[in-house]
Amino acid sequence: MVLPSSQTVAWIDNPGPKGTLRIRDGVDIQQPSQNEILVKLECSGICHSDCRNVEGMGKYTDIPGHEGVGEVVKLGPGASESLLGKRVGIKWLWSACNQCAACKKGQINNCPKQSNTGRTTLGTLQQYVVAHADFVSLVPDGLKSEVAAPLLCAGLSLAGAVSKVAPEVQPGEFVVIVGAGGGLGHIGVQIATLKGFSVIAVDSGAEKEKLSKEMGAVAFIDYAKQNVVQAVKDLTDGEGAHGVICVAGSERAYQQAPELVRNNGVFVCVGLPPDTFMFPMSPIHIANRGLVIKGSSTGTSAQMDELLQLALEGKITPKIDVYDFTDSPKIIQELQRYEVTGRKVVRAPA
Repeated sequence: MVLPSSQTVAWIDNPGPKGTLRIRDGVDIQQPSQNEILVKLECSGICHSDCRNVEGMGKYTDIPGHEGVGEVVKLGPGASESLLGKRVGIKWLWSACNQCAACKKGQINNCPKQSNTGRTTLGTLQQYVVAHADFVSLVPDGLKSEVAAPLLCAGLSLAGAVSKVAPEVQPGEFVVIVGAGGGLGHIGVQIATLKGFSVIAVDSGAEKEKLSKEMGAVAFIDYAKQNVVQAVKDLTDGEGAHGVICVAGSERAYQQAPELVRNNGVFVCVGLPPDTFMFPMSPIHIANRGLVIKGSSTGTSAQMDELLQLALEGKITPKIDVYDFTDSPKIIQELQRYEVTGRKVVRAPA
């Protein structure tokens, strides 16, 4: 295959409060180095956390995106020849050290030396993406690329988060998912339901209510119309849920969500508020109530493989809408306004 010398990308201009994403042509294609591969992208999901890149909330690269699916078209030195021509997924975790305690336990997602797609390496909103050969996921034959893409972050993040409510929360007990109708949340509802939990979905709007219930939620609470704390207690014998997963990244969501969990319950942080925002509960309240606070940014390689297989079997069915690559800036703006239900995926230019 003869590769072009330049490509089309989605590029961040002036990252910060007034940052914007624009489509840019004529950008050089990176070449794979040691143990790296070059992937011709087919499609990429767009995540709410990509807004952080645009808004300059931390150190990120000029090209966002971390839910890419495409074909391996070139190998760097040391990359396995078996990967050439394979369809692979490029995730948030670009690489890990494989030497620290977390990596040795199979928890590469918590590696302190990890590199991340769109944060330390250029993201997937481009036609050709360099990835680490050892950390891509093979996409099973028969699974559509546009279905696989959102599983690489949205799905894997919630697979990790749902796993964190155990062992304290048992099947049949209540788990509240705050932000249940969004790109991550709706997949989380489905995963938690498959694991046997009774899911209470919290979000706003008829469209997100419909989606949450289709994914398996036993109840939906509209935060714009209801007293969320009281509504959760009414559904849970007055005590609150056994577990709460806060997927929404707003400060308002985090300020309210700890009130939804019962004593001796589990609270899992997933959504990403501004870095300056601190967890809104004092140690004395956490201690007196016996709460367990956990964090989950993404899942493990084993969870990724399980998720892709469940999707192939039709047991995980993310709600996706597919758009042209040129729609990427508009989708970012919609995500910034919290207007997206499910997941939006863009097709890379041919």
